[in-house]
Amino acid sequence: MVSPLPPLLAAAAFGPAPGAAGLPPARTPLERWHRAVALGGAGRYAAARAELAVLTRPGTAPVLRSLALSTTASLVRQSGRHTAAADPDGRAAALIAGIVPDVRGDAASPDPWFGTPEPIDAWCDALTGLAADALGSARPALAFRLLARVREPARTRPRAAIRLHWVTAETALSVGDPATALEHAAAAVELGVQGPSTRHRVKSALLLAAATAASGDSARAMALSEPVAHDCAAHDLLPLRWATAMLRAGLGVAEAAAEAAGCAALLRARGGDFSGPAGS
Repeated sequence: MVSPLPPLLAAAAFGPAPGAAGLPPARTPLERWHRAVALGGAGRYAAARAELAVLTRPGTAPVLRSLALSTTASLVRQSGRHTAAADPDGRAAALIAGIVPDVRGDAASPDPWFGTPEPIDAWCDALTGLAADALGSARPALAFRLLARVREPARTRPRAAIRLHWVTAETALSVGDPATALEHAAAAVELGVQGPSTRHRVKSALLLAAATAASGDSARAMALSEPVAHDCAAHDLLPLRWATAMLRAGLGVAEAAAEAAGCAALLRARGGDFSGPAGS
């Protein structure tokens, strides 16, 4: 049986052809969140923040309001302001904590990519975000504790599981453990190729290249980063394109530093105070 195509804004957020060009206006709160995610993935921060500002107002259903707060935090984190991102992430967790009926996720719907998000999805996003905030604030032990709380509920939620592997790998890199980082980056890549989201697949591949570089294999890291750079450019994944160019500049790829500078300038023009890594 062929699965039905996801709605346009959901596909732009989590599908095989991400991007912000030609997006229609949102008609529902869920579409507004999907639109914000797609805009953020393209680095169109001002437009994404405008959509999220509507969703984070009182009156939005708790699950979507929590997800919008977590998405807001991700945009803040991408500017390198991890301490500031902890505020919306913390509010996202507090908002949803009382309505998560089953932290194992066993009773959740089978379509967390395009279906209506459930409390478990918002819970995983909030805690993973808080872990990324802790990592960026030089508190890796706290990051690992928060990630441990996500492990079980993310078991049946592939998008949450990929994000869990991302932040676990990043935290391992921060404490000088490239072997663990490689393990989790590879797990994210495996889940990414099984899922519908080009953006998640590309970021997972980027993280694998970064972990490979940290392990000392620069030649392989350079080879892994090349298709990532191509995919970022092809799909207008500008924050990831910037991060990839920064990695490739560090590996000695000609013209990568100039590409990174150009990406940063365009991100600033799109409303980003962009100096930090592409956040989770």
